[in-house]
Amino acid sequence: MSQWKDVERRLARVRTFAGLMDDKFALPGTRIRFGLDTLVGLLPGVGDAATAVVGLWLIGEAFRMKASTGVLIRMCGNVLIDATLGAVPIAGDLFDWYWKSNRRNAVLLEKHLQKRVADP
Repeated sequence: MSQWKDVERRLARVRTFAGLMDDKFALPGTRIRFGLDTLVGLLPGVGDAATAVVGLWLIGEAFRMKASTGVLIRMCGNVLIDATLGAVPIAGDLFDWYWKSNRRNAVLLEKHLQKRVADP
């Protein structure tokens, strides 16, 4: 398998993962979307820690795709912000719905890869 095919396959998995974690479900009659990150984050004490650990998978994929150190640091920051502020009772649950760290990280990675292909 060519290197680019492997990157495309991994990027497709990253998009699917981010969608499941941040955008999978919709509130009926609205444009409000949320995912497993928001739902699991409702569990007091362990929810946000669990979703942060799961979010590290996406960062691992970015590392395996040789994302730059700057991109990896920004991705870690997004997960840290999500886990820290998401842990605040009630307000943190609303923040989880808004922040969507997995979606942010998927977009960061995709933009980085597109730039890397454009500027070999």
